[in-house]
Amino acid sequence: MTLSELNNLSRDNLEEELTKCCGSSSWVSKMAALHPFTSDDQLFNMAERFWHECKEKDWKEAFSHHPKLGDLDSLKEKYANTKDWANDEQAAAKESTPELLQELANLNKVYEERFGFIYILCATGKTAKVILSILQIRLNNDLPTELIMSMVEQNKITKLRLEKMLS
Repeated sequence: MTLSELNNLSRDNLEEELTKCCGSSSWVSKMAALHPFTSDDQLFNMAERFWHECKEKDWKEAFSHHPKLGDLDSLKEKYANTKDWANDEQAAAKESTPELLQELANLNKVYEERFGFIYILCATGKTAKVILSILQIRLNNDLPTELIMSMVEQNKITKLRLEKMLS
């Protein structure tokens, strides 16, 4: 879709499209209030600014809209509205061994129990082995550090999804 097409969407349809990019209702509301957008640059700049203005609860809400990395079944079921994007983002994980995916699933569970939210990583272009290695390292972080790292990764994902939406 083009910026012009995005600008011609109804408020409900706009919010639906923005939610595919970032699951924070606060972020979506702020973005929708800017509608219509004057340029791609404005859209991307304000998306990042509003993301950084969000609070912890908003970040966690956005995180909850993601499938767990390597969880291919949840890609098919729970996240049907973003499954093509999520499938692209996790393409390398689909090419890995069942053992590696099982280890990723096990550590995802450990991560979620430790931090209270799922492991967030902009996985585009990363192999399952790299995703797993980063997860192993990040499990050593404290909660404040990990929350910021996840927020930064979510921002990368949101930007990529906005770019895909406008392509």
